[in-house]
Amino acid sequence: MRIDFDPITLRLFLAVCEEGSIVRAADRMSIVPSAVSKRMAALEDDVGIELLQRGAGGMGPTEAGQALARQAREVLAGMDRMHTTMRDMATGGAGTVRILASLAALSHRLPADIAAVLGKHPALKLSLREASSSEMVRQVKEGAADLAVCWDVADLTGLRSVPYRPDHACALVSRGHPLSRRKSVPFAETLGYDHVSAMPGSMMETMLRRHAAVAGKTLQPRIEVESFEGVAHVVAADLGIGILPREVLRPWVDALPIRVIPLSDEWATRRFVVCFRTEPYVSRAAQIVAEGLRLAATIAAE
Repeated sequence: MRIDFDPITLRLFLAVCEEGSIVRAADRMSIVPSAVSKRMAALEDDVGIELLQRGAGGMGPTEAGQALARQAREVLAGMDRMHTTMRDMATGGAGTVRILASLAALSHRLPADIAAVLGKHPALKLSLREASSSEMVRQVKEGAADLAVCWDVADLTGLRSVPYRPDHACALVSRGHPLSRRKSVPFAETLGYDHVSAMPGSMMETMLRRHAAVAGKTLQPRIEVESFEGVAHVVAADLGIGILPREVLRPWVDALPIRVIPLSDEWATRRFVVCFRTEPYVSRAAQIVAEGLRLAATIAAE
């Protein structure tokens, strides 16, 4: 028997899954808890299987509930895109393209490349936000975002991608540091000094820890900060070495007493890609932006 899912019930179901509580979900959705409870019971009756269960940590989705949640996010994201596209077209636009990008990409050439694309296609509208690589890929696969500019080592299974710009990992040191006069340095050698970590838990830090382990050493940052600029200032105070993309360091190289030493390791050059869903799930506007970014990177490499 066909089940017609209504978007209000799906949004309530996702709220319960994410909040772990009917009461908190009801508060978030501005509805009384009893109404949420009735909707959840009716939803389970309709599908004929338990979707939610109570546990020590609160209420959470069953295996079937997790499957429904994944599909619900995709359906609701599609509906949101449909409403946005129709609204934009009604006012003469061509739709909004939702882009997620890493902080490294946002801090380098991505804004200028997007500006060039918009210069050629003034009817386009964009939404640009920062996210981690894993979060970007998840949202693109679920339809919550149209494009993602991420590191090519991310799991892109099921997505299309086009090449974008590279970046180059470097050691950032103070001018008085023992490594400051080196033209390049292997990452393993930097592990003999204190490190400053940018954005703990990021894909970059995970990679650095893995390469440290391969070298038989451990990466144990002395200081952790949440921004590239923060790393630059901490390094300038001679409190440790930072490992960052060369491309994002330019604003601080001349302003602070720091040196940028390229890593000599082969893996120090990262490749970024623009990834998106396959047709027919990717809009024409998103394809235009992806192709424009690919072309900008190709021209820059020539």
